[in-house]
Amino acid sequence: MPRRKLLIALAAACLSLPLAAHAATVATFSRAAFTQAQREGRPILIHITASWCPTCAAQRPILARLETLPQFRDLIVYNVDFDTRKDVVRAMGATMQSTLIAFHGEQETGRSVGDTDPHRIQALVDKTLG
Repeated sequence: MPRRKLLIALAAACLSLPLAAHAATVATFSRAAFTQAQREGRPILIHITASWCPTCAAQRPILARLETLPQFRDLIVYNVDFDTRKDVVRAMGATMQSTLIAFHGEQETGRSVGDTDPHRIQALVDKTLG
C-alpha cells in the first residue's frame, strides 16, 4: 500500500512539471548563435537585462512563465547583459536595460522598454511566431 501511494504522488508531481520538449531555449547571447537562429527563421526574443535593474527583475518571472508555454517551444531567448555587452546593446539599437526585442527570423517584429505588464509582454512574444 505505501508503494502505491508513493507512485501516485510521484505521477502527480511529474504531471505538474512543464515538459522540457515544450520549453523555450534560454541562452546567453552570442553573435554566431543569433545569426544562425535568424537564418533558420526561428522565433527569437532578445532580453537586454541588468542584475541591478528592478524592472528587469519584474520581467524575469513573466518571461519564465511564457517560456514554458507550448506555443513558445521553438522560441530562443537570448539574455544580453546591459553592463558587459555594450557592443550588442548598441548593435540592437537599445539605449537602456529592460529592453525586449522580438524577431521572427531576420525580421524585427516588435520591441518594448521597461514594460512589466504580463499581457503586453506576451503580446510582444506572440509576434515572434510570425
